[in-house]
Amino acid sequence: MTISTFNDLVSAIQNGQKEITITRSILCNYSIFLPEGVNLSGKPQENGQLPLLSFQHSDGIGVSANNAVKNLNIDAPVNHKAIFNTAVQQDLGIFTFENLLVKGQISIITRVGVEKASVVIDNVDIHSADTRHYLEQPQKYGVNVLQGALTIYNINPGSDSLLSVTVANLSIGRKNAPVSGSGVFISGFGDQGGKTIISKLHTKAVYSNGKIPLGVADYITAGVFVLYGAHANEVVTDGEVITYGVNDMVLDVWGSVDNWTSNAPVISYGPSGVGFVNFGIVKNFTVNAPLQTYGLGARGYNQYDGTVDNILFQSIETFGDGSVGIQISKKIGTLTVNGDVTTHGSIGSSLVKGVYVDLPAYAVSIKNGGEANRIIIKGSIVTYGNNVTSYIVERGGSPGALTVGGQITANGQNAQVKKTD
Repeated sequence: MTISTFNDLVSAIQNGQKEITITRSILCNYSIFLPEGVNLSGKPQENGQLPLLSFQHSDGIGVSANNAVKNLNIDAPVNHKAIFNTAVQQDLGIFTFENLLVKGQISIITRVGVEKASVVIDNVDIHSADTRHYLEQPQKYGVNVLQGALTIYNINPGSDSLLSVTVANLSIGRKNAPVSGSGVFISGFGDQGGKTIISKLHTKAVYSNGKIPLGVADYITAGVFVLYGAHANEVVTDGEVITYGVNDMVLDVWGSVDNWTSNAPVISYGPSGVGFVNFGIVKNFTVNAPLQTYGLGARGYNQYDGTVDNILFQSIETFGDGSVGIQISKKIGTLTVNGDVTTHGSIGSSLVKGVYVDLPAYAVSIKNGGEANRIIIKGSIVTYGNNVTSYIVERGGSPGALTVGGQITANGQNAQVKKTD
């Protein structure tokens, strides 16, 4: 059934139409709710443009079970949900979202009573959203995580509950006009309980800003975040991922990932933003482009908990005081950097597990309990800040077999090349 007015859209839903096609742009007076099995799509207009479905003061499209939303521009208020799920039943079937340009959050949250659901996303561009006010927030390591422009979250604690996810060609925000909150947020219930399985997560560019005030230590966000209870077979970021604010990680793992590949720059501009921070279990992690951080205490790569088997960076460079290049606090496998590890800062405040501490901008730091089978730096290890050690190994830490193809240099005043306890 083709429709061109809001009243016709409401009538089509009420009359049980299963395939509803919108042919003209429509302003909706309130949210619309798709019953089970109803699909909503747009038809290109005479000039090739897809219709715009707008919502003035409300959330947008509610889906229940086995729904598809395709070929539409959706304009909800920036701090509302453009697409959200509504039903509680054992099996929600498959939600398909395809070829959408979206303002507002896409939110699929499964709760107690939902044992099974699948989400399939392809060619979706969420150009603006503000998700900072939603209260369903994972908590661990002394911090809460703000939701994302795309939020997929299984908060059913039952061990049999499973949310399946496949994402391709996803874009979030705009350069220097990021979404507010996290970018991509995918989570299970926790370390125990309901699971979320990601067969593939593929993004284009992602831009996010948590807008967390400086000094607030117990909230974080990330550009792309695989949280606890979530396992990803493959993550690929083919566009740059950039975060702009305080405590905004760029790439973050609390769950587990088999293979993560980033083919474009990874950049953090805000204080205490980390390029890649891992608390989870990662088999292979590769960044085929520069990783850079610019803010106070914004580190390059941190291994806080869990482990990674094989990790490779093209290069790591930090510019802020307290911005460590590489910090390893747990055992990992092989770490390779094809280029240089460079820091430009001196001593500064940085967020560590929900607490701000003063850190020198070490280039490579192996903490007590940190250990690697092998570290290969094909370029040089370089620092430019005052009172900084370029390469430091604390008592109880071990770099394993260390190979540096270039030199280890310390260029600041009262700086030293190497320190081992």
